[in-house]
Amino acid sequence: MPPRVLVLATRNPGKIKEFRGLVSGFDVEIKGLDSFGPIPHAVEDGRDFEENAYKKALHTARVLGLPALADDSGLVVEALGGEPGVHSARYAGEEASDQVRNQKLLKAMEGVTDRKAAFVCVIAIAVPQGPALIYEGRCEGEITVAMKGGNGFGYDPVFYHAPTGKTFAEMTSEEKNRVSHRGRAMLELRNEFEKVLLWLDQRLAIEPHHHG
Repeated sequence: MPPRVLVLATRNPGKIKEFRGLVSGFDVEIKGLDSFGPIPHAVEDGRDFEENAYKKALHTARVLGLPALADDSGLVVEALGGEPGVHSARYAGEEASDQVRNQKLLKAMEGVTDRKAAFVCVIAIAVPQGPALIYEGRCEGEITVAMKGGNGFGYDPVFYHAPTGKTFAEMTSEEKNRVSHRGRAMLELRNEFEKVLLWLDQRLAIEPHHHG
């Protein structure tokens, strides 16, 4: 039997490599979107990370006819009512750089004493006929008053993680993966991956008889 294929709804080679490493030893072949040529983009207009991750995973599964995994993540700042949230990547406009987004966030937080924030990552695995498994990881922290550190990307320079005494941008990628929202969501998924594969087998076994 050929190994099961699970499509990662991403063209980011770093993410694909990371995920392959995570599930090495399992009987599954991980493919990124680049293995399939152009496919239409999913519309990410969900109200929360879970909705967006599910939309991306389901869209990819339906287009390709294979089970697919997608993640959606972002920064949730309490004092800003949960912003930037699902708009994390578009917080300062579509084309804005990380630098510009960070500056906008620091400006919004000027003089604010409650600086609590969390990075949230939701992973969804969907099969073409709809059902999905959801995994979530959170990392609590606070927003700094200035950017610190040169590693990472996105909001890493303004996200301070008290237990390590560093911003995400001051950590090595190993350090960050141990504590980050994505690291936690991935770990939760990895711990359940046997069950995930069983679930996929069961779902895909009933797939051909499904007329939706």
